[in-house]
Amino acid sequence: MFSLDLQNQTKKTIYALIDASNLWEAIKTKGKFLDFEKTIKYIKEKFGGTFIKAFYYTAYPAEGTRNYSLDGKHKFFTFLKKGLGFEVIKKKLKRISVVNEHGETIEEKGNMDVEITIDAIHHLGKYNTAVFFTGDSDFLALVTYLKNHGKKVFIFSSKNNVAEELRTSADGYIDVLNIEGIWGKELKHRAELEKEHK
Repeated sequence: MFSLDLQNQTKKTIYALIDASNLWEAIKTKGKFLDFEKTIKYIKEKFGGTFIKAFYYTAYPAEGTRNYSLDGKHKFFTFLKKGLGFEVIKKKLKRISVVNEHGETIEEKGNMDVEITIDAIHHLGKYNTAVFFTGDSDFLALVTYLKNHGKKVFIFSSKNNVAEELRTSADGYIDVLNIEGIWGKELKHRAELEKEHK
């Protein structure tokens, strides 16, 4: 009886896994911030879920590497966790010294693909539907794996920022730019904000 209840609950459980760097591209294109509360409500209603668990994956600059305060970013992470019940998975951007024909430069890398993949597989028995906010073709193998294990998989991304093979391999693709009612405040000072999110 207990395992049947668990099965029924799993059937109506949605996991949303959000790749912040991919989403940022859509935010810049739209010129508005995403309202995460409305977005989660939209997903729940669209897929008929009774429970939704959201994961937010982000890499952030190390202290002292920017000439502006990172307090706002960390307040936002706290809001997602405490205000909306998100799991926030974050790590510092890795700074790598690169030498090219122009001399030595510092590149920053903060890829979260492995973390997203591990969580999707680790929690496999807890959900029936997975929604990925990403357009990266590296996730093709994960999408195939989840579908082979009976999961419904949907990709939320934006035009010009989604790999065709990922878009067509999922059970469905939705361009977030076309969803009404999930967008919030206007994105002001886009040049400065873009610098912040690099």
